[in-house]
Amino acid sequence: MSDTTRLLEMIKRVALAAVEATKPCAITYGEVIAASPLAIQINQKLVLGEEQLILTDAVRDYSIDVSVDWRTESATCSAPHSHAVTGIKRITVHNGLKEGERVVLQRVQGGQVYEVKNRVVSA
Repeated sequence: MSDTTRLLEMIKRVALAAVEATKPCAITYGEVIAASPLAIQINQKLVLGEEQLILTDAVRDYSIDVSVDWRTESATCSAPHSHAVTGIKRITVHNGLKEGERVVLQRVQGGQVYEVKNRVVSA
């Protein structure tokens, strides 16, 4: 191998090491080991706590305003009745993570914080 080829190989290795040292974004998987306070285990040695996690709406409880135009019906009463429910109403979406669920995470550049993207669902 010529000196030029060795130099080019060394430059490539140094460049790759420099990129890896910045810890660019990476996708990883984990398991929820506690729901409150939230803790996600990535591997045997790494457990992430709430302060290291960014949650998306896909994995947290949240409230949202929605427009509704419903009509209720009640067949349980002796005298059935119905009435309108219209307008903007606030609802709560219960998406909070539960112990034992598997999740997909994206490591934020620098490696200190992870965004929890969604649950992993097997077929």
